[in-house]
Amino acid sequence: MPDSTDLAARKPSGRRFALAGALSLLLAGFAAYEATAQQPTLTLTDWLQHPVDSAILVTGANPDPAPLVVPPKQPLSAVAQLGRRLFFDAGLSASGRQSCASCHDPAQGYNPPPGSGPVMLGGPHLATPGYRPPPSLAYLYRQPNFSIGPDNAENETITLRQLIHLGQAATRITKTARSTAATAHNLVPQGGLFWDGRVNTLQQQADGPLFNPVEMDAGSPQRVATIIRRQPYAKDFVQLFGPNVLADPQLTVAEALFAIARYQIEAQSFHAFSSKYDAWLQGKARMSPQQMRGYLAFNDVHKGNCAACHLDKPTANGLAPLFTDTQYEALGVPRNPHLPANNNPRHVDLGLCGPLRTDLENQPEYCGLFLTPTLRNVARRPVYFHNGVYHDLRQVLDFYNFRDVRPQAIYPVGADGNVDKYNDLPARYRANVDTIDPPFNRKPGQPPAMSAQDMRDIIAFLKTLNDGWQPSRR
Repeated sequence: MPDSTDLAARKPSGRRFALAGALSLLLAGFAAYEATAQQPTLTLTDWLQHPVDSAILVTGANPDPAPLVVPPKQPLSAVAQLGRRLFFDAGLSASGRQSCASCHDPAQGYNPPPGSGPVMLGGPHLATPGYRPPPSLAYLYRQPNFSIGPDNAENETITLRQLIHLGQAATRITKTARSTAATAHNLVPQGGLFWDGRVNTLQQQADGPLFNPVEMDAGSPQRVATIIRRQPYAKDFVQLFGPNVLADPQLTVAEALFAIARYQIEAQSFHAFSSKYDAWLQGKARMSPQQMRGYLAFNDVHKGNCAACHLDKPTANGLAPLFTDTQYEALGVPRNPHLPANNNPRHVDLGLCGPLRTDLENQPEYCGLFLTPTLRNVARRPVYFHNGVYHDLRQVLDFYNFRDVRPQAIYPVGADGNVDKYNDLPARYRANVDTIDPPFNRKPGQPPAMSAQDMRDIIAFLKTLNDGWQPSRR
């Protein structure tokens, strides 16, 4: 029988164990790469540089899961319960058939209902077209007030172990203020509500559609107060806001709007964070190979570069990502001939500098800029962009992919053969359009940033942002 000296001599060293483990991982990585080589999720370079993370990612798992800080689920306060009744009360509108929920469908992530056109119809007969597609009301609880100031450094550089460089510090190509407001000298418009950020609070946001003649068209505070006094929930107003609340129409409406805002803040459905992506971030779900490829292309500065504006990582303190930097961009989307307002050839929607917002109308560097919306539940939207020009995500990605390399596929071509690029903006504002940030930094005739497969993959990833995911669903 060998003695202890013989055993010690035969015992493999720690270095040999480490080498054997590394070789095993490398061999496993090569085997996994070969198994996915026909439609690889990751490149061979990724596998060679980061075999451990690559081996995890190719299974669809998150190599660096972490808990997310999200609003806790709790019962609605009495004020929020009243706000819920008001949110669904179509009787407040002139038609008696349109409520807040009519344009912000809870089943669709508070987007417009399926089959909606570029704008909703409102007014006393539900026949008057609106001006813009309703934005989602979800995930607004962390929206900052509108401001014009220095860019947030957190939006410039990300470190994502599980992303493009898989474990390395990944610096995005900088999205500077110059790319959207050339003369603003690094002062970036950000925050606010609506497509143009013209209000800051959810109360102000609810006030707009309520009295807008092309939306709910409620008429006046006096009319709204009269309707509320006749409703079964009138007693709740008195209990919550005092005996005089129904005697003053201005106060009645103010408290009604406050209640609606409380409902939007307290109800978990407005910020559910229940998507497959949220589960994946926490290590509770695996992505399919196509979803994973889409995720990587979404972040790849040489492909989609979507995460430059639609931030997809948790914040430094663990808050779940909102998929927006809340900033404003001029993208130069084509004019929508199906938008009723565009029947007037002189009509132009300039976003931050009008026509619905008036305080920046004399600052031309902001003309054509619109708020970057969240991409959560984006696959449930019936139309896209501020003018509703596109109806599906493939059209949206085609716009990003071909706007600069093949503009004739995006914009009308005149009899002279010239492409009318950025045709929804007057010529004097077209310099505001982003031509710096990828994929908008390419020239006509160059290859597009994304392949057809890349775009299909990104769409598959975007569908993981729909709330309501269950583990049994694939």
